[in-house]
Amino acid sequence: QVQLVESGGGLVQAGGSLRLSCAASGRSFSNYGMGWFRQAPGKEREFVAAISLKGGSTAYADSVKGRFTISRDNAKNTVYLQMNSLKPEDTAVYYCAASLYYSGSSRNRYDYWGQGTQVTVSS
Repeated sequence: QVQLVESGGGLVQAGGSLRLSCAASGRSFSNYGMGWFRQAPGKEREFVAAISLKGGSTAYADSVKGRFTISRDNAKNTVYLQMNSLKPEDTAVYYCAASLYYSGSSRNRYDYWGQGTQVTVSS
């Protein structure tokens, strides 16, 4: 069992930056691929970024490539999402997710989810 708690969301102006954190509790964090997803009002939850078990491989949605960076610290059981050059269309609730041994973009492959953190980007 893995519990995930996101933090770091907030209100920021377009062009600004935020860093989201996701703290995991439970055993064997390094056995889990980690992902970030987001959901805007009236839209489906969509993939943002993912990172492999030891952090050697990452993947990004085209809409955030070059602006967002995912990283993890297995010693701290934490995954991060650094978001730069934010745009109003990045406004959403951001969720982190964990999947045993999987670190791709398929939402259905993730077993554990956090409660989400709101990110609002004003124009």
